[in-house]
Amino acid sequence: MSWQKVKLGQFLKNREGRYKPKDPAIQGLKRIEKIDFSGTIYLSDKVSNTDMILVKKGDLVISGINVEKGAMNIYQGDEDVVATIHYSSYEFDEKQIDIDFLTHFLKSLEFKKALKEQVPGGIKTEIKPKHILPLEVEIPTDVKEQRKVVKKLNENNSIIEDVSSELTHQLDLIKQLRQAFLREAMQGKLCHAELVSASQETGQQLLEKIKAEKAQLIVEKKLKKEKELPPITEDEIPFEIPEHWAWCRLGEICSIKGGKRVPNGYKLLKDPTPYIYIRVSDMKNGTISDNDLHYIDEYVYQSIKQYTIGKDDIYMTIVGGTIGKCGLVPEKFDNMNLTENAAKITPILVDKKFLWKCLDSPFCQSQFIDKTKQVGVQKMALNRFSSSLIPLPPFNEQVQIVAKLEELLAFCDGLEESITESQGYNEKLLQQVLREALQGESLTVNN
Repeated sequence: MSWQKVKLGQFLKNREGRYKPKDPAIQGLKRIEKIDFSGTIYLSDKVSNTDMILVKKGDLVISGINVEKGAMNIYQGDEDVVATIHYSSYEFDEKQIDIDFLTHFLKSLEFKKALKEQVPGGIKTEIKPKHILPLEVEIPTDVKEQRKVVKKLNENNSIIEDVSSELTHQLDLIKQLRQAFLREAMQGKLCHAELVSASQETGQQLLEKIKAEKAQLIVEKKLKKEKELPPITEDEIPFEIPEHWAWCRLGEICSIKGGKRVPNGYKLLKDPTPYIYIRVSDMKNGTISDNDLHYIDEYVYQSIKQYTIGKDDIYMTIVGGTIGKCGLVPEKFDNMNLTENAAKITPILVDKKFLWKCLDSPFCQSQFIDKTKQVGVQKMALNRFSSSLIPLPPFNEQVQIVAKLEELLAFCDGLEESITESQGYNEKLLQQVLREALQGESLTVNN
């Protein structure tokens, strides 16, 4: 097989032309809204105020921002479309290049290497035709040979993609397993409850103690008096729980308080001060991440200092698509100012980890979703969270349930880590197959 080094501009031609959004020449045309990393092209009727380029059937379309991640494909639609100037569109000479070979090449490490070496700024630069067309690449001189490479690649990729699909399926099964464990925990099926003697506390007795404790905290002005929650009706109870447990509303067993936004126009600080300001973006994987903390100064702190969250609290987001995301505040963080887009939940005589697992369970999460749909807004009022149902076991069973859940979820973590590692190996194998094929070598992948 004979290979040659050529510039991409030898067989690619940029489709020139730039149009204003209201140019009559492009009116009524759909717009490429995005190209995902698998190469799928998404069209939209949404208006954009950015200048446009024209895309015709058979054009190679490349995202200038995400080209190195695979955001490119051949547009196959019958009707012309437009794309913003963050994309570029190319005609190609079928006598010199097989387009499937080219798209494989553009997803290869060799192409990324060429970008890094030949483009000022490398892959961090928004890639334009002036960067693409001068790139020097090595390809088979004969289009028939290019097609042979593509055929071999497709055969090997099919095996690798089958493995990838199976690994993705296994990750989904682990996610379902996690949800099943949480669901069984809420139903009292995770731990076998022992017979309750007259001397042991029941869930109902614990609930009464909690109510008494809340009342005392209100008397001591440590809590504000809240609007009384409605009693739970039989129609609301979704499933059976052990007889010695009790149904209650979230607001009955904890204190729920919102955060506070900083003054309009105030820019959060990156340089550390004594006052950390926790945002929704800091709330990740059931904890508070310290990778990108922001701060406020003394003046702003004095105006919002009562809106804090600390190590005894659970956070819960109350906006947009993140509504209901919750987690624990690490011990190392305390008395941090809290964004208005989240709430702090402080358990009263309830195990903090148990309440967190309840809130994270499919049962509670579905309630939050339903309540959001009912109001049709992007921000949930705290009183709607307060009315959510929670099953309440005795305190000692809460601790047992948490211990069992941590054991089972740690097992899921181990499985997930192993599968994720296999995905990494599979992706490396895919790149190795692509690399060797593009170098004119032969690699066989065994099933």
